[in-house]
Formats: sequence, structure tokens, C-alpha cells
Amino acid sequence: MKKLAGLMMTAAMATGLMASGAQADNMRIALVVKALGIGFFEAANKGAQEAAKELGDVDIIYTGPTDTTAEGQIEVINSLIAQKVDAIAISANDTDALVPTLQKAMKRGITVISWDSAVAPEGRMAHLNPSSNELIGKMIIKLAADNLPDQTGEVAVLSATTTSTNQNIWIDEMKKAMKADYPNIKLEATVYGDDLADKSYREAQGLMQSYPDLDAIIAPTSVGIVAAAQAVVDAGKVGKVNVTGLGLPSEMAGAIESGASKSFAIWNPIDLGYSATMMAYHIAKGDVKPQPEAEIPIGRMGSVTLDETNSAAMADPFVYDKSNIEQFKTIF
Repeated sequence: MKKLAGLMMTAAMATGLMASGAQADNMRIALVVKALGIGFFEAANKGAQEAAKELGDVDIIYTGPTDTTAEGQIEVINSLIAQKVDAIAISANDTDALVPTLQKAMKRGITVISWDSAVAPEGRMAHLNPSSNELIGKMIIKLAADNLPDQTGEVAVLSATTTSTNQNIWIDEMKKAMKADYPNIKLEATVYGDDLADKSYREAQGLMQSYPDLDAIIAPTSVGIVAAAQAVVDAGKVGKVNVTGLGLPSEMAGAIESGASKSFAIWNPIDLGYSATMMAYHIAKGDVKPQPEAEIPIGRMGSVTLDETNSAAMADPFVYDKSNIEQFKTIF
């Protein structure tokens, strides 16, 4: 089975090379994903192909293992090293396990960056986050405020667990944005659904019962936002309580259609694949040295600035609503 998986990965890489119409003088950038056959990453490949076409001298090798394991990605990376590709842009299945193999790639002169899911700093030259804590915090309250008359009203937060680091940081950033930009919005409560659908549903019900004038539930968790939207529908409060936050188009399409959610946000995988390709290209070309405070152009997305860990945030979370939900719900 292991040998068969390896053959499948080799075939996938060969297919990527043939599909790209590779030319000897073109830069070869390998977009390594967590696993093949995942809509999110296939959309990222569309963005990478867009960037390659725009740049004109790039061929994309879209590849990854057949399952989301570090071992599978290590096999892929070793094959790419043997092919002497110019750059590897990887969404990592493991922060640390890939480091030795990627260090080997860099020693062979291959540019290595990570995107979406980071590799430890010693295993890459730069990392591209989809967004930043500050941008996420600002976005989730903005989505609620934009649907409140005069940006005035009552909101509540339905989070994951009390110890969820990223959730707590996003909520803190949201509170900062509220204080600075939305003084007439009152945060009534923060509750925790532990990223369990049934508990999140009950917590959302409890919020609507405890705060009958509640205008919005903000759930910065893909489990909580779906559960809250269903609770709003079941309570007959569509049009009264708006559910927003972070979610997946495939899971939130029904909530948008019902009106339980006016809009929500998450990253745009097409933009992410495009931007990762641009970052890898400019580093590999020597146009920019990957070091703190370096500014890297990423085409139509503008530019990003590396922080002290050589990481950068691509953009605001992408907003999904009635205007685009049909396009993205079949992607991820």
C-alpha cells in the first residue's frame, strides 16, 4: 500500500508537470498541499495557476500526498528535491516533522516557504498566514455592525472552548475594535460551545432567551456559527438575530439562504494560492531577501511585510454573502 501511494504521488506530480506545459527556462514552483482531492486546495491551485500566467515564466507543480500525514508530505518533498525544483510552497501537515527534509531542500538551493499551515521557522524562509489576529477581530465585529441600524445594538459571542488560544485572541481583538470604532454596540455575553454542535446550539438558544433584544450572535468558530444559525431558525428569529463570524461556505450556504446569516468570513483559497506563489517567486528570484520588515509584492493582493518570525498576513478575511455563496459552496 505504501509503495502504491508513492506511485500515485509520483504520478500526480508528473501530471502536474505535463499540465503546466513546463519549459526548461521557466521557474518551477511546487505547491504542496496537505492532501490531494480537497476542494480548498484545488481552489488554491487555481490561484497559483493565475499567478503563474500573470508572471509568465513560472510552471506550477501542484502536488501532495494521498492523505494528510507528515510522512506523505516528506515523500513528496524528497521527490521534488530530486527533481531540482526552484521553490516549494507548502501547507504543512506537521509544524516540526517536515523541518529536516525542508532544510535539506534549502541546502540544495531550493526556496522554501509555507502558507496556510505553518512550518517551524527553521524549516522555511517565510510563511504566509491567510490573515492576522487583529484583522480577524476587526472583521467579525464589522460583519455584525454593518447589519445594525446606525451601528447600534446588542451582540453576544459564541466561542469554542474557554482555553482556545486563537479564539480568545480574536475575541480580545474584537473588543479593542469595539472600543475604538463601535462605542454604541454592547457585548452582552460570551459563551462557550466547546466546538460541539449540540452544546453550541443550546448556548445559542440560551443567549436568545437571556437577552430578548439581542441583535447578533458572533461565532468565530465554524462549528458554533452553523449551530447558532440553526438555533435562530428554530427560534423563529430570522431577521431579528443575525449570526455571523467565521465559517465555511459549504456549511453556511443554508444559513445565508434562510437569512439567519447576512454574511460571514473566512479566507479565500484562490487568493491564498495566488499570493503564496507570488511570495515564493520573488524570494526565489532574489527580488527580496526574506528577513524581518522585508516587503514582498504579491501581485493583485498588494504586498505583505514580514514580521520578526518572517511571517506575514495576506489580507482581511474574505466575506461571503448572497452575492458569492453559490460560487464558493462547492469549493470548500
